[in-house]
Amino acid sequence: MLNLVYFIIVLSILIFVHEFGHFLVARLAGVKVLTFSLGFGRKLLQFKRGETEYAVSAVPLGGYVKMLGESTEDEVPEEEADRAFSNKPPLVKMLIAFSGPFFNVLFAVLIFFVILLTGYQAPSNKTRIGQVPPGEPAYVAGLKEGDIVTAIDGRPVRQWTELQRAVTDDASLKPLKFEITREGQPMTLMITPRATEEKNAFGESLGKTRPLIGVAAATELKRESLREASPMAIAETYNWTELTIVGIVKLIEGSISPKNVGGPILIFQQVGQHAKAGRSSFLFFLAIISINLGVVNLLPIPVLDGSHILFSFVEFAIRRRIPTRTVEWSQKVGIGILVCIMVLAFYNDFMRLFHVW
Repeated sequence: MLNLVYFIIVLSILIFVHEFGHFLVARLAGVKVLTFSLGFGRKLLQFKRGETEYAVSAVPLGGYVKMLGESTEDEVPEEEADRAFSNKPPLVKMLIAFSGPFFNVLFAVLIFFVILLTGYQAPSNKTRIGQVPPGEPAYVAGLKEGDIVTAIDGRPVRQWTELQRAVTDDASLKPLKFEITREGQPMTLMITPRATEEKNAFGESLGKTRPLIGVAAATELKRESLREASPMAIAETYNWTELTIVGIVKLIEGSISPKNVGGPILIFQQVGQHAKAGRSSFLFFLAIISINLGVVNLLPIPVLDGSHILFSFVEFAIRRRIPTRTVEWSQKVGIGILVCIMVLAFYNDFMRLFHVW
């Protein structure tokens, strides 16, 4: 139940941010907004303020902002023709469509800024050992979390970077003498590094190996100043956005298995884990999902924001509207593509849920 609460909170926040982007820019552009809804389907709660109806609908897996003249079936009164989405210049329509994904990315910048400002766990450069996964050479040799490495093969090490160099610079894979301190008591362990294949963030082999003993540095709480947090938040958002785009490209190319596609069930599982891990972990997860939502919506698949941007760009280039029949046909194709993607995502989620993979 707690996971469900976190799940609904995360989706509601991200959907609101996305749709608010469309809503705000549409209003600024003079477009009449008929409905602002969190969720799809039957409306559970609704009220009207001004000319816009605000609603919370039954299916919380999305939301929408309905604008006058947005649908090909809409009848636009002559006196409100200038407020119809369909009658706005292509560049305005592109801006309205782009604003939703942009607000998701902007929201991620804000989240990273809060994390950096209020404190986050980061790897320490000291030689205290963090995680020691079972089966790794360090685990087999008896190294434990919390141990402090003082020397390797008689050479003092005071920083984590020195420890890394002492292990990875020697490709002979010979046993290394680790002098450590455990609970104030000095100890000596012999650890033999293992040649480990180097992989990128997507699990693809880089075609080379390096000696590793299989440990992570201990973490420590860090806080950035107001001046440092701003550019760091922008850089972090840029890096994760780029990683998301590259991941989608590799998925389309076939470099990454379709098994990596996840859906609502995967988000449901992970949101609880991140919430239990602490505030910064939960906020980090929220930022990553927000970036993913923004990037995916920019794909040129009919029905998504990316298709509206593409159609508006084509209208701008050819200086006339795309035929209604073409738009309707493309939307049907887009819905079919989205249904296939959702079926794949749910299939993968169930395979993970029941440990088939």
